[in-house]
Amino acid sequence: MSDIQVYKKSPAQFNLDQRRARKSMRGQVMMFSLMIFMTIMSFSMVMAYQADVAGFSKFLIIPSLLLFAAVQVGLQLYYFMHMSEEGHGVPQMFMYTGVVLSFAVVLTFVTIVWW
Repeated sequence: MSDIQVYKKSPAQFNLDQRRARKSMRGQVMMFSLMIFMTIMSFSMVMAYQADVAGFSKFLIIPSLLLFAAVQVGLQLYYFMHMSEEGHGVPQMFMYTGVVLSFAVVLTFVTIVWW
């Protein structure tokens, strides 16, 4: 059996941990509300395009939706998967390497098929 150790925190350390937790939760809520807003904007742009609202063409909608999707993926990685915290350097390296390699593979195949 392993021994359980209990560490007593000083009041200053306890207050510092509470402030950090509050700040972290505030950031989580702000990012969640930003993502909900971007989702609502995406749905409303598609609905405006389907209703033939002037100015909403597929040449505006598709790049905007892809941009919103990329921003949401980045925010979810950094805030909801805790990649913004310290000690996540190796997973970040592997994720960025995977993104670069997948982009290179897609670009290669598109180039081969295109020409």
